[in-house]
Amino acid sequence: MAKKPQQPCPPLFPSAKQDAAQVCYDYGTPQSRSNSYRLAYDDFDFIMRDELRPVRLQLELLKPELAQLEHNIHATVVIFGSARINDCETAEQTLQCAEQALDDNQGDVGLAKKVAIAKRLLAKSRYYDEARKLGSLITEGAKGLNHNIVVVTGGGPGIMEAANRGADDVNGKSIGLNIVLPGEQKPNNYITPELCFQFHYFAIRKMHFLMRAIALIAFPGGFGTLDELFEALTLIQTNKVRRIPVILFGKLYWDNIINFDTLVDEGVISQCEREIIQYAETAEQAWQLILNDYVKNVDDANNDNI
Repeated sequence: MAKKPQQPCPPLFPSAKQDAAQVCYDYGTPQSRSNSYRLAYDDFDFIMRDELRPVRLQLELLKPELAQLEHNIHATVVIFGSARINDCETAEQTLQCAEQALDDNQGDVGLAKKVAIAKRLLAKSRYYDEARKLGSLITEGAKGLNHNIVVVTGGGPGIMEAANRGADDVNGKSIGLNIVLPGEQKPNNYITPELCFQFHYFAIRKMHFLMRAIALIAFPGGFGTLDELFEALTLIQTNKVRRIPVILFGKLYWDNIINFDTLVDEGVISQCEREIIQYAETAEQAWQLILNDYVKNVDDANNDNI
């Protein structure tokens, strides 16, 4: 006769959440109304003190970590890129508005420059389409692999939205790592809600970008994209993280922005370090580079176990 499964024993001690729910802070005495009487973890003013920064850093590291473990996420592909590169329709509307403003104010040099920039951003809207396609390829392609590979972005608009949107197109999960900024950045609508995080500390956010990364793709972008790209390159160069594919999307753009070959010629990086960087022009090319590295690592791991 099959044994009935044993019921788990009730916890010996009440949880911190239970204590916080039942505690009364005001017994009508000066002692109970004092802030010092509040439970430390239930005292917002205390948690926000400068001296508690190490605790807040730890909490910001742990919250996304535990959530990703609960969702069985152990491998990610990181996609960086500008928040200002939009889909074609939005880019066309921006250009039309800029051109209308210039028509109403002929000869305005500032408006003429805005029109020129809007035209360049419209030309770059193809990167939105490619990032969206890449998000779909990674999410769909991962279903045939041993790992549950999940797309992760900075969680905002533009290229980030496109990659999350691509994963959503094929009913897949994706992660967004938002950051509190002076200009409000709200999460895009395509991130898996339970995997949509917000950070105060840039350092912890960048750590989460790389903790599970098997590849990194940088689409055209500005200061933020460059910061994240060079952080990853430095960690790979110094062996702080294992070598993963770093793929720059759109070689012409990147060659105009950074002359990596000159860094080699000047002797400040080696040719071997220069070769960390690869290039792709299409979503299919980028996914194939990721897949090639993934298969190689699986083969190497199998050989080590022989």
